[in-house]
Amino acid sequence: MTRTPSHIVLAAALFALSVLFSVWFHDDPHRVAALLVFTLPPLLALVAVLRGGAKAAFWSGVLGLFWFSHGVMSAWSRPAEAAYAWGEIVLALVVVVAASWPGLRARFGK
Repeated sequence: MTRTPSHIVLAAALFALSVLFSVWFHDDPHRVAALLVFTLPPLLALVAVLRGGAKAAFWSGVLGLFWFSHGVMSAWSRPAEAAYAWGEIVLALVVVVAASWPGLRARFGK
């Protein structure tokens, strides 16, 4: 499979999200559960994107919408964690745009 720039950006954003979640929930009392719920999904999506799965980008974009919503809720309700939440918001937006870019380009490109 040829790696397009959007796939490379998507893979980098998914990896960055997993690192962000690992750091964010490092001291959580339910660390293992938090890591399974937050860190594992972007890593699994990353593996699927790197393997070139046909639906990997789509499901990464869908998960990106959930991560965006979680980031907005966390930034609003927990000011002490706002820096992590804003990082999640930005990375989620990158995931959604990178996952959608090939389809948008096919639809609206020349």
